[in-house]
Amino acid sequence: MHCTLVRYDSVSGAVFKAASHGQLPIYAPSPILMAQNAGEAVQHTPMMQQYLRIKAEHPHILVFYRMGDFYELFYEDARRAAALLDITLTTRGQSAGEPIPMAGVPVHSVEAYLARLVRQGESVAICEQLSDPATAKGPVDRQVVRIVTPGTLTDEGLLDERQDNLLVAVHADDAGYGIAALELSSGRFTVSEVQGPEGAAAELDRLQPAELLVGEEQSPPDLELPRARLTRRPAWHFDPDTATRLLTRQFATHDLSGFGCQSMTLAIAAAGAVLQYVQETQRTTLPHIRGLQVEQPSDLLVLDPATRRNLELERNLAGGQEHTLLAVVDRTLTPMGGRCLRRWMAQPLRGREALRRRHQAIGQLLEDGFEALQAQLRGMGDMERILTRIALRSARPRDLTALRAVLERLPAVRTELATRDSPLLGSLGERIASHEGVQSLLARAVVEQPPTLVRDGGVIAEGFDTELDELRTLSENADQFLIELEARERERTGIANLKVAYNRVHGYYIEISRSQAQHAPHDYTRRQTLKGAERFITPELKQFEDQVLSARERALNRERRLYDDLLAQVAADLPALQLTAQALAELDAITNLAERAQRLDYRSPELMNQVGLEIEGGRHPVVEQVLSEPFVPNDIHLDPQRRMLLVTGPNMGGKSTYMRQVALITLLAHIGSYVPADRAAIGPFDRIFTRIGAADELASGRSTFMVEMTEAANILNNASEHSLVLMDEIGRGTSTFDGLSLAWACAEQLVEVNRALTLFATHYFELTTLPEQHPTAANVHTEAIEHGEHIVFLHSVKDGPASQSYGLQVARLAGVPRGVIERARQRLLELEQQTGAGDGGQRTPQLSLFEQAAHPVLDRLDRIEPDHVTPRQALDLLYELKQLQ
Repeated sequence: MHCTLVRYDSVSGAVFKAASHGQLPIYAPSPILMAQNAGEAVQHTPMMQQYLRIKAEHPHILVFYRMGDFYELFYEDARRAAALLDITLTTRGQSAGEPIPMAGVPVHSVEAYLARLVRQGESVAICEQLSDPATAKGPVDRQVVRIVTPGTLTDEGLLDERQDNLLVAVHADDAGYGIAALELSSGRFTVSEVQGPEGAAAELDRLQPAELLVGEEQSPPDLELPRARLTRRPAWHFDPDTATRLLTRQFATHDLSGFGCQSMTLAIAAAGAVLQYVQETQRTTLPHIRGLQVEQPSDLLVLDPATRRNLELERNLAGGQEHTLLAVVDRTLTPMGGRCLRRWMAQPLRGREALRRRHQAIGQLLEDGFEALQAQLRGMGDMERILTRIALRSARPRDLTALRAVLERLPAVRTELATRDSPLLGSLGERIASHEGVQSLLARAVVEQPPTLVRDGGVIAEGFDTELDELRTLSENADQFLIELEARERERTGIANLKVAYNRVHGYYIEISRSQAQHAPHDYTRRQTLKGAERFITPELKQFEDQVLSARERALNRERRLYDDLLAQVAADLPALQLTAQALAELDAITNLAERAQRLDYRSPELMNQVGLEIEGGRHPVVEQVLSEPFVPNDIHLDPQRRMLLVTGPNMGGKSTYMRQVALITLLAHIGSYVPADRAAIGPFDRIFTRIGAADELASGRSTFMVEMTEAANILNNASEHSLVLMDEIGRGTSTFDGLSLAWACAEQLVEVNRALTLFATHYFELTTLPEQHPTAANVHTEAIEHGEHIVFLHSVKDGPASQSYGLQVARLAGVPRGVIERARQRLLELEQQTGAGDGGQRTPQLSLFEQAAHPVLDRLDRIEPDHVTPRQALDLLYELKQLQ
């Protein structure tokens, strides 16, 4: 049952509703109360009337209200911001007879505060001053110019430069789910349609949206999305007809057939909701969003959320980024190249021709060398996101110099690509235009090292505009005039310490010490009195001040107009520039894969047309980078006559590493990379499934066993003969015989019905008899050598089943007290004698029930470092072992 907390703010007239079921708060105005407030507005000061009117239009988000050099927040916004940002909460006078709670942040450092708010899932309306306070009659004209939300970021300081920041909308009906994803900072707009909640969950897990739009009446997919802010939108925003009109107007097309999505009603509805939301928040044209790209699930190698988590592609099991596949593979030299590689890893391709083109390009780069290309790419600015800021007219001067530096390198890049005999590299070279006109314009227009902001002046280069040069000359000659004036006035007055100076408050003045002030000429007019000096103005100095200050102001205004025109001229070439940026990102990604192949000794995989998987000397790409000793490579062979390998062997023997490396090698081949193996021949795959490890999900009330069975059910219901399945110790979360029965049934289902290529690791030795009934199953084991009480793991995989589990030896390595180990060993011998065994330690599967039953306990202890076992843990183990008697 869900409850709703309601609170009314008596000053702003808004009702704040916070759902108690874990979602972010939803803030909504009360129409009746807002109407009452409108009638009482005269009680407030004119400025606060203006603020409350603007706040009423944005009741659910923070309003940053510009007042001079600060953005101020009032009332409930001030209280929330003070708590979220740890800034001072104060009061500002009174309005309507009540003190006004207030908090503020400086304009010059607003990005840092916005970044903190966005990371906490907040949205902010930026309300700017649109008129000059010096000339305004009454309150300065103010207006919300944009709304900053987690999914609509474009400012460099708010974004992770190597990760897409996606705004995603989901629209569902009985036919399935439509999903649209927009990366506003680059203009990449994609749509897809999937079937069922599992398909939607997999797609959203792949996208990892920063903000998720859903209709007011729809339930969001049941999925953990730690980065996503959930935003409800009116149902009519997902109307397909309205969406089609919005999209065709944006793309200036008659219909959507040219994008291949005209029949995708659900996806179009989601895309329309995304576009409408972005138009509302940005409040400007969006020329960099020029079309839709359809992503068909049938074109991709599908990975469900559990598989992405278990294979540790971008995040490790602890939630960090260390020791992941991306951490090993990504050495891209540009932010846009890093984002491209991350997308390739998130959506591995099934299309064999596209993959072969990437593999061939890597081979060509290895043969001809890639260092010259990387030298040009190294240090390149983020052209994709710079172009977006130019399109939105929010680019800063240093964005333009960064773009200019990229364009200056393009001729060398094009020359390098022209010499490469590769279809993919040739295609990239054709998409990278020279853009000589834009480069020349930026070279003439912008100084070498501009200031951070246009308002500081000094951005437009000398010689670019005659009028600006004249105004600057008048302003810059001020210093020489003042020096000459000071010398003349000293000579005229006889006052040796007289000086001419300037400050922003009082302008130009002549300063004379108090003791000499009585000698000031009659044409000196007192401007300011200080403790030790008097300041004066003369008619000549006043006339000069008016000229100079007017020239400076006119120069700044002229420069701002020239800068806006410059952005418009660059934006005119936006489509071609965007193609170049995308090609540079792909070039960076592919040269990165070539560098990794050379540095890490990866080989080109062979893509077979028939079902199968053959790997010789395969290595785990991550584990081999963290080991201090050489990695032990292993082989695998799967084909239609050998579809399942039952993997047995001791804990810590390398079973999980072996299984994961097979999946990662397959995945790398499907992003177009070389692979860590001496040889790899890979058949067509549609999906990779993993069921490796489990933990209680206490928040959702699911036990280890429930998680295990849910993941197993997903595999058994969806795996096909073209799927790769990794199952590690299924059934261990329940009693021994229940677990054994479930494991046997799952293995038989995979062999007989799904017919997937499967690696099935188990400690249930009874399963090693499965190949006797199913010829397409075979046994392999990880080797270990036992010497007395010691065990050495060889990590090599050999044919046949393991002869024993070494459970007690592993428990000893984990630090279980010796007394517990000895008692367990004694009980094991008793069980063996009761069954008539005693084969010198070579126990058959039927004689290892004790170790099978003790396996869940020993598996937990595997994760405990030696010498860190508490007495309580030892007693718990002894108690569990006693229950087996």
